[in-house]
Amino acid sequence: MGFASSSAFAQTPEPIILHKSDDLTVTGHFQGGVNLVAEHNLFWKFAETVAGVTDFDPNAEWFEAYVKPGVTFERRMGDQATFYGGLSGVGSMTIGTDAFDAGDTGRVTLEEGYLGWRYKVDETTFDLSVGPRDFKAGTGMLIEAGGSSGFSRGALKLGPRKAWSFAGLGAVTRGKFKGTAFYLDPNESPDNDGHNRLAGVDFRYDSNPNAVIGLTAGKVLESESPYPKAPPGGIGVPTIIPGARDGLQFANVYIRSPLMGAPNAFMAADLAFERNDRINLRAWAGRAQVGYTFAEHRWKPTFTLGYQTFSGDDPDTPRLERFDPLYYEGNPSAWSTGTKSSMVFINSNVNSWQVAASIAPTPRDTFTARVHRIEADQLRSPIQFGQATRVVVQNGVNSPITGVTRHHLSDDLYVEYFRAMSSHLFLTAGFSVSVPGAGIKSIVEDAPIWAGAYVNLIANY
Repeated sequence: MGFASSSAFAQTPEPIILHKSDDLTVTGHFQGGVNLVAEHNLFWKFAETVAGVTDFDPNAEWFEAYVKPGVTFERRMGDQATFYGGLSGVGSMTIGTDAFDAGDTGRVTLEEGYLGWRYKVDETTFDLSVGPRDFKAGTGMLIEAGGSSGFSRGALKLGPRKAWSFAGLGAVTRGKFKGTAFYLDPNESPDNDGHNRLAGVDFRYDSNPNAVIGLTAGKVLESESPYPKAPPGGIGVPTIIPGARDGLQFANVYIRSPLMGAPNAFMAADLAFERNDRINLRAWAGRAQVGYTFAEHRWKPTFTLGYQTFSGDDPDTPRLERFDPLYYEGNPSAWSTGTKSSMVFINSNVNSWQVAASIAPTPRDTFTARVHRIEADQLRSPIQFGQATRVVVQNGVNSPITGVTRHHLSDDLYVEYFRAMSSHLFLTAGFSVSVPGAGIKSIVEDAPIWAGAYVNLIANY
């Protein structure tokens, strides 16, 4: 649960011009934030039941903060060419112990450090850049979160790192069409570095500012990241396949469009497929959304209904059907499955109905509520990474099983208040609860309600 904005006051602020001449512009940037978080009954008290951890405190309060200073430049070289670049860093920290039992830590890391060249010929623009920088493909279903935070780096909830450790990008734009080729190296935490490299293309056509259709396709060129595979029939412990992500091929089709005859209504859809013949993997995922904004009402109420699904590994087949969400954007307004639950379930072997509603009583203030009903796609199959492997008694015999034996995992409610205090300063406060479903209760019989709250302040210059 991080900073989100929907107010007119939350637009990109006026740039800080450090130098400006006929052919050179140098711009300064600064972002920083503080966040106070409290959690109660973390992970529905899974730690003791599933992991056997008796000293984990399910109640936590912590403070986190970050600063992200940077500078960008553009050097115009005649009427057609531009040389440009950017440099920024992140300093982050956590005081206290966070939800993953990490705390009193922090790091200073490079965020962006790229150089680029842009050339325009008539209506066609060519753009090449190399170096650490942000990059998003499509809707962020598979490729957006290039940097990781939390653990030894601190600032778990604020998540200030977004840039890839290295991005080689080549784009061609003509009219409403844009094609981008990419090579990416994620900025993974040293606590969990899978040495991943991936490459691909993204093609999109923006017929107007509110309508887009596109395709992202690519391949993981190198990886040491393992996958869990469900045991036959769901009885036993998962098999861990080392380096399973290596060679994964993926494709994602996406579309967003106003509904015909209803300019204030929209529909959006994503469909993704993955395969890896080396480990006999076939997986898929999808999302459908519809929404409506009462634009004429002074509070501009907006309602959205959506359903998203990510395949899990079927324990009754020799094939691996586990969907790999790669580097998806996990913000509640983007691709997270639930709010509290998204800290437990990655976008694999889960389905979710989502309802969201927001109102803006003033141009500065927005209230948003989100409800998620979350279910497992496959029973007795890993939900995260071997999640919930345990021993149960079946017909008088002790048998290890994994995953859940009932589909309903949880129901999440998230309420957020956002205020644009100025064009540079933003306040967000939120409260959320997760009510365990039959699936969670099949693991922790007396699973409690998991609740939490936060308040943060973000400066953006």
